Amino acid sequence: MTTPVGCGVFASEHNRCAERQNGPVTHEIDPTFLAIERTRLADAALGRARELGVAHADFRLERTRDASLRVHDAEVDGALDSEGSGMAVRVVLDGTWGFAAGVDLTPEAAVRITELAVDVARASHAITAERVELADEPVYPGVTWQSDYDINPFDVPDNERIALLVGWSARLLAAESVDHADASVHHAQENKFYADLAGTVTTQQRMRTHAVVEVIGVDTTSGAFESMRTIAPPVGRGWEYLTGTGWDWDAELATLPGLLAEKMAAPTVDAGTYDLVIDPSNLWLTIHESIGHATELDRALGYEAAYAGTSFATFDKLGNLRYGSPVMHVTADRTAAHGLASVGYDDEGVASQSWDLVRDGILVGYQIDRRMAQMKGLGRSNGCAFADSSHHVPIQRMANVSLQPAPDGPTTDGLIGAVDDGLYVIGDKSWSIDMQRYNFQFTGQRFYRIRGGRLAGQLRDVAYQATTTDFWGSMEAVGGPSTYVLGGAFNCGKGQPGQVAAVSHGCPSALFRQVRILNTNAEAGR
Repeated sequence: MTTPVGCGVFASEHNRCAERQNGPVTHEIDPTFLAIERTRLADAALGRARELGVAHADFRLERTRDASLRVHDAEVDGALDSEGSGMAVRVVLDGTWGFAAGVDLTPEAAVRITELAVDVARASHAITAERVELADEPVYPGVTWQSDYDINPFDVPDNERIALLVGWSARLLAAESVDHADASVHHAQENKFYADLAGTVTTQQRMRTHAVVEVIGVDTTSGAFESMRTIAPPVGRGWEYLTGTGWDWDAELATLPGLLAEKMAAPTVDAGTYDLVIDPSNLWLTIHESIGHATELDRALGYEAAYAGTSFATFDKLGNLRYGSPVMHVTADRTAAHGLASVGYDDEGVASQSWDLVRDGILVGYQIDRRMAQMKGLGRSNGCAFADSSHHVPIQRMANVSLQPAPDGPTTDGLIGAVDDGLYVIGDKSWSIDMQRYNFQFTGQRFYRIRGGRLAGQLRDVAYQATTTDFWGSMEAVGGPSTYVLGGAFNCGKGQPGQVAAVSHGCPSALFRQVRILNTNAEAGR
């Protein structure tokens, strides 16, 4: 496909990217989803909502498919292929939310859940002090959007998917340093239909893929073991991602046995303070935890606290908080090509956008929905309302939050060359951060010692620790566009009841000065 960066595949005169669309759609919206009488269900729900006098009503129909496959030591260890459909109605009545959902996809059921949503709003009105008002949004009647992929993984035969992972695992088991080899892949397809009383009607389809290969080596004398995992990120692509488009799997798999052997023989780190060069395969997770979640406005205002806490970046700090050094430029983006959080429209009918969160090191924006945009006088929502299924209410969810490269920035080797005594960090592993998104600790897949601007072998038992503002304040330089990689995760959790969302985070390699390094083995008392 030749879909332009930042546009997805739109079909609408209202689409701001339409004039830049320069390639044909090579796949269609899932026919099973299109066979559902979407308009009839929406008309039944919204018609009844109008009769009941609501100020706002929106209807969502969703169909999701998930497929996962796991291989252990060249044998299938587990497989899952599931799908689910349902619809939901959300209303605002007398300034109060009401919500209801169901799985019976009939017009009669659509009317019933609308009436239930109104009943919920009436019951909640007596105990709710705040009045719900939504920021204005243009109307988008009858628009369609699809994410950019080539091959629908759900069309790939099971034996072909199994053969690929078994082949990878068997290939790695043949290496002397590898005692076990695991391979897994997870695909997800999401279809959404949205309609509201204002007249917006959207139909969307998203595809995403995440594959992981991990090798384990065991020292039979001591019983100690180490692991080494691929750093290929999850992406908004299809099956083509596993067969050569977007990642060189053969090249990465070829390196794993040697990297594992080196790690098993590596010395432990001496705790202290070091300069760090951090690869995008590790830094994306630090961005996610210390910037992505911290700039969700519901956390900053204290509305989200039960799941993973609130945020130190409170609303009074907007425009004046020194988040990091002047080279820090962080954007939130719903339009990034192959981004896991990229969509055409959110679950409030808001068109996707890109905006600044941190500019020149200063906090300048948040991720918001229509209610909080109106509440805080921020103008239009930036499209961050999402639900992970039809039976959940939309909540504020993270966009693709990314650290931007320097246009003329150095290569990763150039950043390493600027370090006399330090560490180079690759790949994510474990992490910990406090309930304010402020104090944190991260490990990685592998750490290399830097001496005199050159790599000097791997080290083990390494973690870096800092506060959010100290860490980003110590960032001296970011790499150029050639070092930029879009990382991310399938499993970002938030809310109660808990919801799970996929999100990407891009970044270049970056240089940080004088960061505290822990020896995790010593910290654990071993």
